[in-house]
Amino acid sequence: MEPRYRLRVYLLTALVLFGFGALLTRLYDFQINKREFYKGQVPGNRQITVREPGIRGTIKDRNGIELARNRRNYEVSFNLEEIHSAYRLQRDQDPTVDVETSDKGMPRVGTETDIVAIVKERVISPLGKLGLLRDFNAEAMRVHYKTHGGLVPFTYTTDLDYDQFAKFAEHSLEIPGVYLNVRPQREYPYKALSCHTLGFLRQWSKGDIPEDAARKYGYQYVGDDRGVAGVEATLDDMLRGPEGWKQIVKSEKGKILGEVLVDAVDPGVGAEVTLTIDAEIQYLVSNALRRAGTAAGVVMDVRTGEILAMASVPDYDPNDFIPSITQAKKDEYDHNPHHPLIDRSISTFSPGSTFKVPTAIVGAIRGFAHRSYNCNGYVPYGNTKVRCWIAKKGGAHGGLPLPKAIQVSCNPYFMQLANAIGPKDMADGFRMLGFGEKTGIPVPGEDGGTVIGSREWQRKNPNERPTPVNMAFAAIGQGNSLASPLQLCAMVSCVANGGRYYRPRLVKRAVDRNGTPLIEDTPSLKVDLLKEGLKPADLELIREGMRMAVNVPGGTASRVKVPGYVVAAKTGTAQAEQAGSYQRHNAWTMAFAPYDEPRYAVVVMVREGKSGGAVAGPLVHLILRGLLSRDEGMKLPLHPLDPVPGALEAIEEIPLPEDVLAAIDATEADGETGDEAAEAATAAGIVNPNPKLSEPPVLPQPTIKPEADAEGTVTPRNNRSRDR
Repeated sequence: MEPRYRLRVYLLTALVLFGFGALLTRLYDFQINKREFYKGQVPGNRQITVREPGIRGTIKDRNGIELARNRRNYEVSFNLEEIHSAYRLQRDQDPTVDVETSDKGMPRVGTETDIVAIVKERVISPLGKLGLLRDFNAEAMRVHYKTHGGLVPFTYTTDLDYDQFAKFAEHSLEIPGVYLNVRPQREYPYKALSCHTLGFLRQWSKGDIPEDAARKYGYQYVGDDRGVAGVEATLDDMLRGPEGWKQIVKSEKGKILGEVLVDAVDPGVGAEVTLTIDAEIQYLVSNALRRAGTAAGVVMDVRTGEILAMASVPDYDPNDFIPSITQAKKDEYDHNPHHPLIDRSISTFSPGSTFKVPTAIVGAIRGFAHRSYNCNGYVPYGNTKVRCWIAKKGGAHGGLPLPKAIQVSCNPYFMQLANAIGPKDMADGFRMLGFGEKTGIPVPGEDGGTVIGSREWQRKNPNERPTPVNMAFAAIGQGNSLASPLQLCAMVSCVANGGRYYRPRLVKRAVDRNGTPLIEDTPSLKVDLLKEGLKPADLELIREGMRMAVNVPGGTASRVKVPGYVVAAKTGTAQAEQAGSYQRHNAWTMAFAPYDEPRYAVVVMVREGKSGGAVAGPLVHLILRGLLSRDEGMKLPLHPLDPVPGALEAIEEIPLPEDVLAAIDATEADGETGDEAAEAATAAGIVNPNPKLSEPPVLPQPTIKPEADAEGTVTPRNNRSRDR
């Protein structure tokens, strides 16, 4: 064959092969890659897959009482893309609405499909004839359609009872794009009880939708609500149940013909979480704290480190956030100056003389338990005198052993002891007792606090070294010292049980739907002080001092006394911050009981309490009295709690029952005021030794329920929808 003909054959062959390759490529694209798309364009029945979110696990107290559970929620949602498609089957053009756009920074007016007008014609009008109208937010619907199209359903209403839902179900098949669902909705049956520990949920948002959702589910994707506060947040992965899905058969006109259940997968249930919290004790503590304006309280089992109650006031109702919070309610919480969303039981405050107990423990470990110090009414540091609270009466305690110093809460004793111990040993000892670091309980927002020489103190004061005055302030819980009620309660539990510091436990156990343990019910021992050099006899001196503070005349904690029982306690009053010319105070009392066989440790902190003994002491008494009475067989009450807004007014005293007042000795000591360190600091030229209350932390933002606008108001009823 001649060369010129051979070349032509080669070119023709190449063209044929190229043409077949292009044809095969396009065929593969149509038949494989876009098969589902073109299949959906063919008139006839088709199946679509709908995702169903998992069922969230329950949260129970230690006795099986449900604190967070799910209830049946009847929901009506719209697939806006399906409604639009059904409209176009009968109309050549869409209604439009003017919208503002921007072109190179210049505002312009354009048009877009008016999905609200389409929904009103295709859906709202038929629903009106059935008497099933609800108000909705038209602007939210437009934004939802532009954002999600038909992938994410627009929730029309959840404000349905069973009869209304049944009526919807009877006629929904006649209206394309309308879906009815029965989904679990979170519920907190005891309202504000343990709200800070439980937390709340936030609806899933656009950012929670995975990239492959459109390919996998095609039409409807319903995400999982997410925990953003409390245990709901920290254990969110455990509590979320596995997703499910179902296939729905639809006609070419978008009408639902039925469900194919053969391939359906039911959503799974998340883990069941059991807290160490005892709901009855939680109710007892919460009610006691309501006698004060702003306060926190913790109760622990000294034998295991389990937290039996952890409460803070003011508080909130987590049901307000489910499924979404109204703007009015959110403003109410946000504008409350007492910040009800903050959990004060894990926030840190100036601890005052409660820090004399850990100072005594560290001193005993270092061999100072049997040393006496003299109180002349003050301790001089250069030209500065840090006085004892008794000096305001013109007195002095004289020579004191350790138990007596704890009983009368003598400032000079512990200031001299701290300087004898030294900065490094004080810092190491306090860290061993859990101060200056987080306890690690599974609740977001816990503050680790500050103690002299700690990492946090060094971070805030990089160029400073502890001075004798700093050490004196640290020993009496002033200056830069900060601790939380939970930290102090864990420390008191250690004193009560003989020197074993258990890490505080909030979650008792968690099991998945198959019964497999996810969190074991096992106490966690952080340190045994007896193995760190603390002698049992020396620890008994500290315990004896706390017993004397309650039961021996002249003690500062006599108002904690419970008739028929021996209780040990220590009070504290700290100057917390300067508010103009006015000094704010924290009133503390920590206690354990019964003395010989301890079971409970209790700590109460009251903001703006003028005296630890007269303000926090009576609250600890009420809590211990309830606990010990229950041990004798009395049934403690348990009811839903409405939230309280809180207050921050000076409290001079919280009254006690007459029988308790009669048992209190008339020689009860007044105790520290918290002003002594501030006076000394002023004289020494130290600026603001008492830390000002820090700004409230950034709190998780809930989903806000959009109000019905004028355009979406279709009935006099003031029902509102929410946009997922």
